[in-house]
Amino acid sequence: MEQDKVTAFLERFVCDLGATGAAGSVVIGHRLGLYEALADGPATPEQFAERTGCHRRYLTEWLCGQAAGGYVDYDPGSGTFSLTEEQAYCLADPEGPNLAAAFRVVLGYLRAEERITEAFRTGEGVGWHEHDEDVFIGCDAFYRPGYVAELVRTWIPALDGVDAKLNAAGRVADLGCGLGSSSLLIAEAYPRTTVSGSDYHAESIELARKKAAEAGLSDRVSFEVATAQTFTGTGYDLVAMFDCLHDMGDPVGAARRVRQSLAPDGTWLLVEPAASDRIEDNLNPVGRLFYSGSTFLCVPNGLSQPGGYALGAQAGETAIREIVVEAGFTRFRKAAQTGFNAVYEIRR
Repeated sequence: MEQDKVTAFLERFVCDLGATGAAGSVVIGHRLGLYEALADGPATPEQFAERTGCHRRYLTEWLCGQAAGGYVDYDPGSGTFSLTEEQAYCLADPEGPNLAAAFRVVLGYLRAEERITEAFRTGEGVGWHEHDEDVFIGCDAFYRPGYVAELVRTWIPALDGVDAKLNAAGRVADLGCGLGSSSLLIAEAYPRTTVSGSDYHAESIELARKKAAEAGLSDRVSFEVATAQTFTGTGYDLVAMFDCLHDMGDPVGAARRVRQSLAPDGTWLLVEPAASDRIEDNLNPVGRLFYSGSTFLCVPNGLSQPGGYALGAQAGETAIREIVVEAGFTRFRKAAQTGFNAVYEIRR
């Protein structure tokens, strides 16, 4: 045993444990609007207490911990804490990546640790609907900025002829839509298009309907409680799935239903987590993030449903292609890719 390797491992442990504990502080900052308040300008803990209406002693500890983790800056000369432009964009800007929401997801699924531990022993599943609501709300808040950045600007234009169809007056089905952010973004971008969103989670659909009403889009966006195997409608120009096929117990059944629902020249837009077919290529920070989420959310959900599949969040392109081919599709290509997602265009 080499002591320098032990030391290096301990250093990694301290960073990981500190980050795990800091997740709660980030979520507190997210819930209380502390990042937005700090983006208004530098402040001492006393000034920050006046600005936020929160208790100074709690804020002092929170600010110091955030500074230790590099999430805020500290000026020892003035005793003030502040956000850089980059930190404010990532943590406080409503048009930014909303990274704090990702911690809300993680804290949400960690609340199921006892059930997941038992599931390891029994092999039983834990359904998406059985998790804390922070999982559903946090996922929507965290994924939405990525959809804002890519869906209409990059992903749909990368599909052959789809942008023109939706501009003309298309029909879209958004499967596993969650709180409906992707559905609403498509409807906003294509005023002549109608969108039908579906999700098996009734609470998410209720929130999606409220969002559609608030956005004034209820006349063109509808939502139903249904699985990807049972959603209604046919003749769709576009069927979309965002980061959900790998969660399903029966992805082949879902793919077959998609094929039935498409217009003859329709397109299936499938967005999945970016992953290599080779495990060793996924052993990196992004892979670690996805494998952790998959352990608590994706695999348990798949095992909770009929079908016998539990692809997980790092299934890789080959596994996805096999599902698609088994369902009867003949055309499959990667149309785009980001650091986190692979975007597939699938046709009959």
